[in-house]
Amino acid sequence: MVRRPAGKAHPGHARRITDRRPRPSPGRVFDVASKSRTAGPAQGLALLLPSTMSVMGVVVLAPVLPQMLAHFKDMPQADYWVPMILTTPALCVALFSAPAGWLADRFGRRRLLMLSMLLYAVCGVAPLVLDDFRAILASRVVVGVTEAAVMTLTTTLIGDYFRGHQREKWLALQTAVASISAVALFVIGGALGAISWRAPFAVYASSLLLLAGIRFFTWEPEETEDVLHHPEAHRTVALPWARLGGICAITAFAAVLFYTVQVDLSLALTGRGVTDPAAIGGMTAAASLAVPVGTIAFQRLSGLPVAMLLLMAFALCGAGFSGMALATGHGWLLASVALAQFGCGLILPTLLTWALRGLAFEIRGRATGLWQASFFVGQFLSAFVVTTLSHRFGDIFSAFLGLAIASGIAAALALGGLALMGNRAQETIAPGVR
Repeated sequence: MVRRPAGKAHPGHARRITDRRPRPSPGRVFDVASKSRTAGPAQGLALLLPSTMSVMGVVVLAPVLPQMLAHFKDMPQADYWVPMILTTPALCVALFSAPAGWLADRFGRRRLLMLSMLLYAVCGVAPLVLDDFRAILASRVVVGVTEAAVMTLTTTLIGDYFRGHQREKWLALQTAVASISAVALFVIGGALGAISWRAPFAVYASSLLLLAGIRFFTWEPEETEDVLHHPEAHRTVALPWARLGGICAITAFAAVLFYTVQVDLSLALTGRGVTDPAAIGGMTAAASLAVPVGTIAFQRLSGLPVAMLLLMAFALCGAGFSGMALATGHGWLLASVALAQFGCGLILPTLLTWALRGLAFEIRGRATGLWQASFFVGQFLSAFVVTTLSHRFGDIFSAFLGLAIASGIAAALALGGLALMGNRAQETIAPGVR
């Protein structure tokens, strides 16, 4: 019998050999909690709270946009450039989430996360002292890049630390916390805006407190050491492109539905006779509370097949947007908005948990980055889609009707997927029956 040299794998196998455990395959979820460390509520909260950073870029600054426009009014094309202070971070998240996931898979999660949060805080508060518009915009670019890393890495670590129902719970709570924090940050931004247009940027310093939570309550998953010592594993574990591509496409569409309400509800309320800014803000905040209710429902329903959850969610969105299109008063309009937002609260955690299910440690960061990128692409596209539909068919309510029809088509496709699953199950049970 010929003995192979120690440390060399059998020819034809790309896997590395360790003395402790087998490396996870792409179709298997590996429990990354070490034997001496098990993640619990402290780790979940530490990774959950940074999700507020995903809405901080726009929401906390939205109340002072008119003041910023007035301050830079003498700058050429100020109406075009100044709003980019709000929107640039979201575009950067769409562009840099996937590279952030690659870096996480290749070099580890935790150190990159802490560095990103530190840079986020420093560049976030920079406009407090910056006067040059180009310098302010550059700081917003860095905020967007680091936000991409923070959102990708915290979500990846939740996938690393937790399994099964616990993972689904913490991922669902991300959506809920982001929605609730958006309401609070809008109020805080308005209050600080009464001081000056610069004051809301001080809120970015709060990320240092979140950084402390990451520093003291998290750890680098033990698989990272294996990946660093065996970089070939990073290259040989393939991403399931076909599966992830479909999920990301659905996610982008769902994000269009979600952000249409956030961005365009004020126009719809104005069209139905509500013109007071305070009333519009309060109604928008109240309707948005349906999102965390939807995420709570997801936790109850997460045992159902994905196709069933998608069917329910898109049907709710379709009914909600139909009501928004046909509403003649603001009461009916708000009730319909709440229904659509409930559907969005159900669909977003469904898609995220579906994307992360069954992925190996070596590719989880890249998969998370692709999902985050598709979500923020949807955010970026939402205004374009609604504007195009409004110009093509008449007004904002016609755009809502178009989105209702699209949601209905998505629900029908989910129903077809559910029927296909049923047929496959019958064939598995009785393969000889034709």
